[in-house]
Amino acid sequence: MKLIGILGGMSWTSSAEYYRLLNEEVARRLGGLHSARVLLHSVDFAEVAALQREERWDEAGSLLAGAARGLERAGAEAMLLATNTMHKVAPQIETAVNSPLLHIVDGTAKAIRAAGLKRVGLLGTAFTMEQDFYTGRLRDRFGIDALTPYAEDRAEIHRIIYDELCRNELLETSRTTYRRVMADLVARGAQGIILGCTEITLLVGPADTDVPVFDTTRLHVQAAVDWALDS
Repeated sequence: MKLIGILGGMSWTSSAEYYRLLNEEVARRLGGLHSARVLLHSVDFAEVAALQREERWDEAGSLLAGAARGLERAGAEAMLLATNTMHKVAPQIETAVNSPLLHIVDGTAKAIRAAGLKRVGLLGTAFTMEQDFYTGRLRDRFGIDALTPYAEDRAEIHRIIYDELCRNELLETSRTTYRRVMADLVARGAQGIILGCTEITLLVGPADTDVPVFDTTRLHVQAAVDWALDS
C-alpha cells in the first residue's frame, strides 16, 4: 500500500471525515485489521481563510506547497488536498513536488460521466461556485456543464459553510436551505448535484434530492485508495 500525504485542516471537520473514509475504504477492500497509510499536515484554517478573503492566493499556494514538500520529504508518494476550494492553487502544489496531486475534480467528473450526465448543479464556497478553476476544469476537460445557485443563494450556501459546517454546527434550518437550493437547481435542468465543498456532506446527501448526488469527499477518497492499492 502506497503512502498518501493529506494536506488538511481546511477545515478540520472535513479532514476528520477524510481520515475516517480512507480507513473505512481500505478496510472494506482488504478486510481484517487493514487501515490506510497516511501522513497528515493540518494547517491553521484561520490563516488560510484570511488569505482567501483577501484574495492572496499566491501566498496561500506557497503555504500549501511548503506543506506538500514536507509531506514528500517524510515519504508521501502522492498528495491529497482535502478541500475543494484550495484546488484553485493546485498548480502551485503540483510544481512544488515530484509526487502526483490527486485532483478532486477528476474523480468527481469521472463519476458524473459514468452516470451518463452532462449538466449538474454545483454547491460549494463562493470561490468554487463563482471562479473558473473548478467549473472550467469540469467543462474543458470533461465536457460537463455546472449550474450554480442564484447570487443570494450562493451567498447563503457560502455563509453556512464557514459559519456553521467548518465549526461542526449542523442546523436543521440550513439543511432546509440546502434542500431548497438543490430543488431549484434541478428545476433549472441539473441532472445531478455536486457537493462541491468537503463539509457539505456533513449536512446533506442522497436522501435530500431526487437526482444523483456526487459527494466530492467520498469520490476523492475512493480515487486515493485506488491509487494507493494499485500495484
